[in-house]
Formats: sequence, structure tokens, C-alpha cells
Amino acid sequence: MEEHVRINHFRNHYELTRKNLLVKNLKSEYHLFVEEFKRGPGSTWIMKPAAKSKGKGIFLFRKLKDIMDWKKDGTFSEEQKDAAQVESYVAQRYIENPYLINGKKFDLRVYVLVTSFAPLKAWLSRDGFARFSHTRFSLVSIDDKYMHLTNVAVQKKSPDYDPEKGCKWQIQQLRRYLTAKHGREMVEILFKEMDNIFIRSLQSVQKIMINDKHCFELYGYDILLDQNLKPWLIEVNASPSYAASSQEDYDMKCRLLEDTLNVVDMEGRLTGKEKRVGGYDLMWNDGPVFREDTNPETFGTSCFTANTHLGSVNDREHQLHQLPKPFRGQKRM
Repeated sequence: MEEHVRINHFRNHYELTRKNLLVKNLKSEYHLFVEEFKRGPGSTWIMKPAAKSKGKGIFLFRKLKDIMDWKKDGTFSEEQKDAAQVESYVAQRYIENPYLINGKKFDLRVYVLVTSFAPLKAWLSRDGFARFSHTRFSLVSIDDKYMHLTNVAVQKKSPDYDPEKGCKWQIQQLRRYLTAKHGREMVEILFKEMDNIFIRSLQSVQKIMINDKHCFELYGYDILLDQNLKPWLIEVNASPSYAASSQEDYDMKCRLLEDTLNVVDMEGRLTGKEKRVGGYDLMWNDGPVFREDTNPETFGTSCFTANTHLGSVNDREHQLHQLPKPFRGQKRM
């Protein structure tokens, strides 16, 4: 089960503020949610049970009456009734203008490996994927889960689902598509903004995370793009699912897990100065890690050009062959 790490009101240049993205525990802060709800009459909201996964119990609403009925457990589906038994709920203002491809909504799953919180050390995987809905997007109906929820567990139950094709693009394919349509410069800006989302969200929880030098965590970030190519942080998942929906998906996740073990380095092969290990690029090491061809002095403090290559070619096998081989009987110090 995916556990949701909720980032409440961290302020950065994505304007993930209380006005634009509200994440609330409705049990203890319902009155604050009502106050925010009334500021944007007519807006669409999405409700999620905090401790569930695979799209269970999620629904959209536009009226406070819908929430009152839901709290009374009166008129909703079995999945929504299940959600009513969970202590914590997440309410988010729904992104009503998502970026569409062939009329369909999608979100991104991106992987960030954190090997230390004190100091913060984080790696970004070059691999990831976009998850598509099977129904063309429209706000006319907010009850069609195949239209609004991109979870694979939901989409594979769609009548039009093809298990051989699945409902995913590799993130490299998505980057090529966006570059062909919008140009390289706009796509570079988009991916820089996602870099900032990863770093600012980790920094916002850095002081409250338990740090152990013998532990690590691989996070699954869910990012949604709006029609202006602006990225929105939807949620961060600890212990994300590694179930595969296709052979391509299986191969990608095997590479991801293998490279995670390479970064953790139980064999003691690494020097600690590496900026890349397999398909991972070091993006933060108690400060920004810049690309080799970047002059840090040419960039402002609000946005850095990180040593990241999300969606770029992942020549991981070639890179892994360049790592030193462990000596027989070598022990990690």
C-alpha cells in the first residue's frame, strides 16, 4: 500500500499555496477546508482516503452538500463508503485544465531516491512514466472514474483497456512528444520546474524526518501538467507499487530497483563522489549538484540547473561498466 507524504502549503515559485492547492486532514481541519472551499465557488475538488491506494474511495465534488452527505455515509458508492471508515482524508482542488494528449488526461510518476535527510542527499531516476486515462477528458461529468483517475488499477477495468498496450508511456517518449510540439526551450523549463518540486518538497519535511545513515527511501512522485505546461505536485508516495502492467513497465522497474541497490552500494564499490550511478543522477548533496557543463554563477537562487536528466537517454549499462569492481572479500567500512 502506498503511504502518502503530504506536503502542506510549501511556498515556492509553483504557487503551491493555500490558494491553489489545499491538502487537509478533514477530520481535524474541516472548518479550514470549508473556508477555502467558499473562496472558489463552482470549483471542482477531489477527495482521497489518505491510507488507501489504487484509486479506492476517490471521488470528485462541487458542492459542500456532497461532503455532508458523504460524511453521513448516505448516498455514495461502496468504494466511497469504504473511505468513510478511514480516519484521515485528503482534499485537493482539482486541476480543471490538465494538459491533454489525444483528448486524454495523464499524470507522471517520477522516482526520487533519498539516501540521507541530514544532510539531504537525493537522486533522480532518468526513468519514469506517464499514466493515461482511457476516456476523453471532460468536466461535464465528474463521476466517470475512467476519465478523471489515471491509476492503472482503475484503468485496467475499463471496457477499452488493452493489456498488451497498457495505458502508459515511458517518460522518454513523453519528453520527445512535448519537445516536438512545444520546442526544446519550453520543455527544458518544464523539467527544471519539476526539479524544483522534488527538492523543495524534500526540504519542507527535512527537519521532521527520522534520519538513519543505514536507511534509504525511494519515493514515487505524482506530477500533473496543466495546459500551460505548469507542473503540479499531486502527492508523494513512500513505498510506491512496483507491480508491472506490461513487459516494458516490468523492465523499467527492474532497472530502477537494480540501480537503487547500486546507489545504496552494499558492496562498497563507490567513492562517494559519484554524480551518476546507473540510471540515477545525483541532484542534491547538501546543496545543488550542477551538471559538469554548468557554471553555477550564471543562475539565480530560485531555480538551478541540476545534474538531472529526467526523460533523457538512459545508457545505464554503459555507465555501470565504468564503476570499479569490488575486490574479492572486500568489506564495506
